[in-house]
Amino acid sequence: MEVEMKIRGLMMDPVTNTPIVVLKDVNGTAILPIWVGIFEANAIALEIEKVATPRPMTHDLIRQVLFGLNTGMRKVVVSELKDDTFYAVIWLEKDGELISVDSRPSDALALALRLDCPIYVEEAVIRGAKVNNASAEKVNNEELRRWLESLSDEDLGRYKM
Repeated sequence: MEVEMKIRGLMMDPVTNTPIVVLKDVNGTAILPIWVGIFEANAIALEIEKVATPRPMTHDLIRQVLFGLNTGMRKVVVSELKDDTFYAVIWLEKDGELISVDSRPSDALALALRLDCPIYVEEAVIRGAKVNNASAEKVNNEELRRWLESLSDEDLGRYKM
């Protein structure tokens, strides 16, 4: 079953200094941190902050290609967590036909923001992420989990990196 989520924040992991996109369940309290690359985080941050770039960025180009092909984006789904790697699917619609496209979650999220389409996460992914965090041997992961759970609205603020 899919759980609808929103991007709740974009921040730097204080332990690894890697960007994290924080997803939050729209109807509950589930939080899912997804570590992403710096360039992908920048693409997400630019759209969150509505910063215009002088030339189209990659995700803006994809958006324009979809418009040009008269293809809609219905939703993105973070569909799997395997070997500490998240997987996503972008669901497109062209002439009434649904098309699934394999994607990195960071790219799917950047496109979802640009096309204002819903973001979902499979329940199994949320459960798997919790199991991975709970069973991690490193103290850093436990500290990070506590830090993520204790974040307030002010901490997430304006998605600064």
